[in-house]
Amino acid sequence: MSRRCELTGKGPMTGNNVSHAKNRTRRRFLPNLNDVTLQSETLGRGVKLRISAAALRTVDHRGGLDAFLAKAKDVELSDTALKVKKEIAKAQAAQA
Repeated sequence: MSRRCELTGKGPMTGNNVSHAKNRTRRRFLPNLNDVTLQSETLGRGVKLRISAAALRTVDHRGGLDAFLAKAKDVELSDTALKVKKEIAKAQAAQA
C-alpha cells in the first residue's frame, strides 16, 4: 500500500533532521493518511478511500465527495477514485 493520498496525490517528501549542532541527516515527511468511507449522494453508497487529513477537510469544504471529484483533475486521482468519478458522472447523466 503506497503512502499516497488517493484524491490529492500528496505523497512523502524528503528533508533534513537538523540537530542543535546543525548536523544534517536525511529524513522523510509522510502525509497524514486515514482510511475513510465517504458517502456518495449520487451513487447512494459509501466509497472506501485512503486520503490525507487535508483532503478530508477539502472534501467537506467543497460539499461532499461528488462535488470534490467533479472539480478534481484526473492526473491526481488514483485508479479507484477515477473509477468512482466515472460512475458518478454516468449516474448524473442518467438522472438528467
